[in-house]
Amino acid sequence: MEQSAQQAQQLDHLASAPPPNESPFAAFGMPGFGGPAPAAPPEPRPILELDGEEREDELDALSDWVDDFFLPVYGAEVTTAAPWCLQWQEHDDVVAWLHALWLAYQQHKDPESGLSGLFVWHRDFLTHAVAAIRAPGGPLSACMTSPERPAHRLLPGPPPSIRTEAASAAEAVGTTEPDEPTS
Repeated sequence: MEQSAQQAQQLDHLASAPPPNESPFAAFGMPGFGGPAPAAPPEPRPILELDGEEREDELDALSDWVDDFFLPVYGAEVTTAAPWCLQWQEHDDVVAWLHALWLAYQQHKDPESGLSGLFVWHRDFLTHAVAAIRAPGGPLSACMTSPERPAHRLLPGPPPSIRTEAASAAEAVGTTEPDEPTS
C-alpha cells in the first residue's frame, strides 16, 4: 500500500504543470515557449578593431595576461630560433595573435568547455600561435634574440597594391579612376 501511495504521488507530481517561470527545456540551457531568451554574452571584437580608451583597456588586460601568465609559463628561452620583444605591444600582428590566443584561453578555461577544454586550447591554439609569433622569420625576428641584447625594430610591411595607390591618387586629384583597359 505504501509503495502504491508513493507511485501515486510521483504520478501526480509528473502530471502537474511546471512552475510558471520554468522552461521545460531549462536543463538544456534553452528558453521556454514565449519566454524571454537568455541574455547573450557580449561578442568579443578583435583588438585591432577597437579604438581609443576601449583599445587601451583591452591592451592593458592583455598585457597583464601575457606578463603574469603566458610568459612565465610558455615564454621559454629567447634565442634566434625563438625571438621575443619587450615592446611587443607595438607589433600589431603580435598583439592580434596574442589577443586571439587570450580570448580562446578564456573560452576554453570556462567550466562549460568540459574537462578537455584546456587540452583543446593547447592543441588547437597555443602551439600554432606561439610558432607564428616566435618564428625565426616571424614578426619579432628583428627584435631580441638574446636576453643580453634587448632590441626592438618594426619590420616594414609590403607596400599597398597598385589599385589602392591609384584610388588614393585619384581621390587626391578629385577624379575618378579611369576605366580598365580592354585587350
